[in-house]
Amino acid sequence: MDVNFYRGKRVFITGHTGFKGAWLCHILRAAGAEVTGYALAPPTTPNLFDLTGIAADVHSVIGDIRDLQGLQAAMDSAKPEIVLHLAAQPIVRESYQSPVYTYETNVMGTVNVLECVRHCAGVWSVVNVTTDKVYLNREWPWGYREHEELKGLDPYSNSKSCSELVTYSYRHSFFAGRDGVPSLPVSTARAGNVIGGGDFAKDRIIPDCVRAAVAGKPIIVRNPASTRPYQHVLEPLFAYLMIAQRQAEDPALADSYNVGPDDEGCFATGALVDTFIRAWDGGLQRLDQPEPNAAHEANFLKLDCAKLKTVFGWQPRWTLPIAVQKTVDWTKCWQSGGDLNACMAEQIEEYLG
Repeated sequence: MDVNFYRGKRVFITGHTGFKGAWLCHILRAAGAEVTGYALAPPTTPNLFDLTGIAADVHSVIGDIRDLQGLQAAMDSAKPEIVLHLAAQPIVRESYQSPVYTYETNVMGTVNVLECVRHCAGVWSVVNVTTDKVYLNREWPWGYREHEELKGLDPYSNSKSCSELVTYSYRHSFFAGRDGVPSLPVSTARAGNVIGGGDFAKDRIIPDCVRAAVAGKPIIVRNPASTRPYQHVLEPLFAYLMIAQRQAEDPALADSYNVGPDDEGCFATGALVDTFIRAWDGGLQRLDQPEPNAAHEANFLKLDCAKLKTVFGWQPRWTLPIAVQKTVDWTKCWQSGGDLNACMAEQIEEYLG
């Protein structure tokens, strides 16, 4: 993709105060885009959004994605050309504790975004970010493809399956256009697990590693054999931007796309923690502590990303050991009081190089 496409473009991001949203803001501002973000206040303390002061470089609107009127007012004011929907309740274990909030945010939040887009003139392209967990997980050793059954089990995964169905309905009900070419291209991007500097979320393995490393404590691993596709946060973010750009240029490309690493990026949790310990360069220990009564989480999940590669010529750039090392580098920069914005700019430049 050509990041220069975004120079001068008006981009509206939901969920801009989150981990992925803050990185996306940095990418787009560096590209010269005019960015408006709509989201709740940052979800953790500390958080990447505040640590890097990105609010000074974007128009930040603090609001709830469930508030249709507030969202419509923000979008109408921003007059976006590109809409990237990232806002979500993203934690599986949290979805068991707060299922109603999870469905309200992830399902009706998507309805609200697409309804606002429907009534906002001038939008060229929309990408709804979901998850690899939208699929009915049969614990297969091969990757799921985009036509496989959508039936997430836990409330988070299921709510994201519903978000996919909402998007499908809006695409065909309101943005269908003629002769197979939509009047407004709307795609969904189903991304695997992401890691990177500045993620402080609870119940995620790399943030758990970071907290343990900073505190000098053992890294607790609940399910060391659980296998997931992991990738650095820059991988899916640039894929979202590529999809948004290319479908703006050719609306017929609007569809659903898996975004994940190659097979070597599928790591068992224990192996991922061991990789983090090596990257940290000593002094850390791993402690496996399975939870016998823990809520259900998938043991094996992998994506087939052939469609994204075939349609767009996309390829992942960083292996998982590199992604882990970049996460450690950012964390040590933060620990030492270094320039986080410069660290992120350097990593973005290296990724693009």
